[in-house]
Amino acid sequence: MQYDEFGFIEEEEKIPDAAEQAPEIPHVPMRQQFPPAGSDYLGGHSDGWEYRSVFGGSRLAYTFDMVRQFLRDEGYGDVPLPASADELKLFRRPRQHQLELFAERGYIHNPVKILFSSERTQRNSLILCIYNEQAPDHLLRFHGVLHLKEGKKLF
Repeated sequence: MQYDEFGFIEEEEKIPDAAEQAPEIPHVPMRQQFPPAGSDYLGGHSDGWEYRSVFGGSRLAYTFDMVRQFLRDEGYGDVPLPASADELKLFRRPRQHQLELFAERGYIHNPVKILFSSERTQRNSLILCIYNEQAPDHLLRFHGVLHLKEGKKLF
C-alpha cells in the first residue's frame, strides 16, 4: 500500500485496455450531415429543414462569440457575420413602426439567421437558426416564400 502526503491510501488508476474503451466517433459538422427531423443536436432542435438553438451569456458579446464558435465548428465558418456584437446590434429592428423587409429581428445571411430574443428577460440571448442547404426549395423556405405545412408557394 502507498499513502499520499495526507495519509490516505493511494489506489492505482486502472487504465482500461483498448477493448474496454468506447470507440470515438469523429465529429461530422452539421453542414455536411444536417440533423434529421425530430432530433435534438447540441442543445438545439431540428425539424429537418431548420436547426434552432438559443445561446445565452452574461453579455451580448460573449453570446455572439459562442454563436461564432459554434458556426465555425459546424462548418459555417465561411458565412459572413458582423465583426462584433456592437455591429450585430445594428441589425435590431428600429422602435418606430415602418415598412419592414424582414419580420425577424437580427442578422440574416443564407443559410444562417442570428435573431434577437423578443423577451426582455433574455436581452443577452441570441437565437441561431441554420437552414438545410440540401433540402428541396431551400432558398424559398429560407426567405419564407414557401409555406412549410402545405409545401405551396405563397405567390
